[in-house]
Amino acid sequence: MKMSSSDKKQDEADGGSVKESKKKQKKQNTWRPQGPRDPFEMLDSLPEKKQQEIQRALHLFSLGSTLPKTLQQAKKHTYLFWDTQPVPKLGDSITTHGQIVVAEASVRKEPYSLPQGFSWDTLDLTSPTVLQELCTLLNNNYMEDDDNTIRFDFSVEYLQWVLQPPNWLAEWHCGVRVDTNKKLVGFIAAVPADVRIYETEKRMVQVKLLCVHKKLRLKRMTPVLIRELTRRVNQQDFYQAVYTAPLLLPTPLSSCRYWHRPLNLRKLMEVNYPGLRQDMTLQRALKFHRLPEVTKTSHLRPMTKEDVKGIHSLLQENLSKYKLSSILSLMEVEHLLLPRENAIDTYVVEGDDGTLTDVVSFYSISSKVLNHPVHTKLTAAYLLYIAPTATNLVDLMEDMLVLAKSNGVDIFIALDVMDNRSFLDKLKFSISDKCLHYYLYNWMCPNMSPEEVGLVLPN
Repeated sequence: MKMSSSDKKQDEADGGSVKESKKKQKKQNTWRPQGPRDPFEMLDSLPEKKQQEIQRALHLFSLGSTLPKTLQQAKKHTYLFWDTQPVPKLGDSITTHGQIVVAEASVRKEPYSLPQGFSWDTLDLTSPTVLQELCTLLNNNYMEDDDNTIRFDFSVEYLQWVLQPPNWLAEWHCGVRVDTNKKLVGFIAAVPADVRIYETEKRMVQVKLLCVHKKLRLKRMTPVLIRELTRRVNQQDFYQAVYTAPLLLPTPLSSCRYWHRPLNLRKLMEVNYPGLRQDMTLQRALKFHRLPEVTKTSHLRPMTKEDVKGIHSLLQENLSKYKLSSILSLMEVEHLLLPRENAIDTYVVEGDDGTLTDVVSFYSISSKVLNHPVHTKLTAAYLLYIAPTATNLVDLMEDMLVLAKSNGVDIFIALDVMDNRSFLDKLKFSISDKCLHYYLYNWMCPNMSPEEVGLVLPN
């Protein structure tokens, strides 16, 4: 094909403009810092609305429809990481009790390798600065609803309560930071616990608050975090763990359901809280969920430090009924149940002779409401332990709903574990479509029904 003289002139002109453009670009680049720009900085510079769109897409991509939601789907799913771990295989019929693998004679001394540009950090949670960093990571990345409109807003007091029980170890507060700016982008923790599994009492760890920054979900950091925490736990001669997750993994020991009881129904409807009943008008729903103005149980009061011994006795007797339960020391009862703001509330009933007859506790977590013109915050209370011996269980729980509502709680949540099913329907809780699965690491035993579970893990 022959080129015309006019085409040739145009081509030369284009070539000249390209050369000039390259010279200009080169001159500009001499004033730019060397190396790639920090991707976090780039994303953080975007408008808030655009950031939320990206986060929503990452959330749906990483936690979406590819993950199995039923046991039948899970049996067909390939778990590349969990298939290498000492956990029961999906579909196995387990009738025996005991550990799955024997502890190795020596534990790996070197930390596991992270992707280039990231480093391990043992978080010092006695430092207010570090504690606030952890709050920021969890509040922006831990979990949110599928629409990305409601997001956990953990308080400093709550994290201290969950992560610093008696005998906690700093080495088990395992963080990941970006090398360039030291930003905290990953976290997993463990705390020591004595747990009864059927007739066996085991010293193990509870795994807490596994979190990876949304922008790093595709780097497969979660398996590395789990391996590294396992290594650190093994170094202290702990080889079993208990943990919960909403995801279906190999293999649940028990699968429980969440039940919700609206307390501030108008607000919940205005923020479109998921799972609310849709078969009632607002006025009818308000009437249906109406509670008494005051409590009805005599001698009901908040727990004090002097109640620790009496509560310990009540819980020891109550929890011994279940096939999976905590074995709590006096120090653990004091830490776990003594009321503290933004974390835990505990109430006791005192008999005429001064002895404690009943105890009930719930912990609270606030959430941010995003993109709403009026509401910015929701507070949910989660039932922890309840041990009644003299008071009707339904009456005692109704009093808890009254007290929680008077303290500004918007919704009360309970699992169908222990004896909770005996009051859920009667007090107008509605069953959620969300499950919580219980797992044991390096331990096998027969499965349990929810009412045989006496263990609740604040997370």
